[in-house]
Amino acid sequence: MSDADQPSRPDAAAAAAEPAARADEAQAPPAGARSPAPPGASARDRKWYIVHTYSGFEERVKETLRQRAEALDMGDAFGEIRIPTETVVEYKGGKKREAQRKFFPGYILVEMEMSDAAWHVVKNTPKVTGFVGTGRKPTPLTQDEVDKILEQVVTAKEKPKPKYVFEKAEPVRITDGPFNNFTGVVDDVNLDRNTLKVMVTIFGRQTPVELDFSQVQKI
Repeated sequence: MSDADQPSRPDAAAAAAEPAARADEAQAPPAGARSPAPPGASARDRKWYIVHTYSGFEERVKETLRQRAEALDMGDAFGEIRIPTETVVEYKGGKKREAQRKFFPGYILVEMEMSDAAWHVVKNTPKVTGFVGTGRKPTPLTQDEVDKILEQVVTAKEKPKPKYVFEKAEPVRITDGPFNNFTGVVDDVNLDRNTLKVMVTIFGRQTPVELDFSQVQKI
């Protein structure tokens, strides 16, 4: 065998093994915590995950996570980061007040392309305790679960909830309107309209008065 023939066999073997090696590389996640996301990552590659945080630190975690992803050149691996909230209404001192209340205190929703590197970016963010899932393999939300959560957020924004929920026969004090400071007893509750009927004593007689949830408070 001539010297010219000797290199041809290993070259041929390497060429034959190359497609299999490429397939293995495509399936394997990045090994290092700082490995960048695969080029060309798109929204189709991302899924929604629930991340557990210290309660009260959801906004800080959201901002810090975004900053860390950009600093580690992992920005393309992350999409939206959401903290689902609802608007609640209450009256204080005769004034109407609206406030934001979290649906899931201590949790945020992160849209991301999962990989070892992305997992470490999230897990090592201050005030994050971990993913919702089993071990180091977080479970993504299904599209149906995501749609329900987002629909719930939109509904809550369009129709603010009262801060308190009332029950029949519960004593209450009226805090707004012509019967301000009157006390009465809840006779009926309409959850669809966020109203209730309160029996109030006027001139010695029990009289039903219809009020918004935001116009009364518990005694």
